[in-house]
Amino acid sequence: MGLPILIIGKSGSGKSASLRNFKANEVGIINVLGKTLPFKNDFKYIVSDDYTKIKTALLSAKVNTLVIDDAGYLLTNMFMREHSTKGQGSAVFDLYNKIGDKFWDLINFIQHQLPEERIVYLFMHEDKNDFGDIKPKAIGRMLDEKVCIEGMFTIVLRAMIDNGKYVFRTITNGFDVTKSPIGMFDNEFIDNDLKLVTDTIKKYYNMEEKLNEKD
Repeated sequence: MGLPILIIGKSGSGKSASLRNFKANEVGIINVLGKTLPFKNDFKYIVSDDYTKIKTALLSAKVNTLVIDDAGYLLTNMFMREHSTKGQGSAVFDLYNKIGDKFWDLINFIQHQLPEERIVYLFMHEDKNDFGDIKPKAIGRMLDEKVCIEGMFTIVLRAMIDNGKYVFRTITNGFDVTKSPIGMFDNEFIDNDLKLVTDTIKKYYNMEEKLNEKD
């Protein structure tokens, strides 16, 4: 089973920039919007918001660290393409169900259909609910109320700026959904370096040893 990891944060908080320390052959990127990365790089990536193509890319990848940037637009793009043709009432409700189903199915695919050494990061924007809690930004109430996106992940990191420094928060402050396994990270805040995060996760779960055993 693969390991999906959720990265949330405001626009400009350093989610995409956290890829900067990877070499091109160390990470596979699925770029939902085709947006240029915010640093010089020689990465090659797939541009798609098609769930079937994304699943195929995740399964056939030659690397075990993959990123869907920005996964939140899988929801937004489907809504923007289809909402004006659905009319009102039950048709709109069915669209929200479809959006939720597709995204839920993608996370389940990562968890149950990918090799156990494969890490997939999903980048999403954050949103604040009526109670002041910081959560991943979704479309409609289907995912928030019926699924709880963050509940499908063991690791949720929050990209943010703390005292002028770009960081990842690793544990909740009581108002966000950040979480990580006990002992995985030494500090509440770490550099927003996804290569460092990946190395830490692999070491914590002994992923390299398990991969060598397969060979």
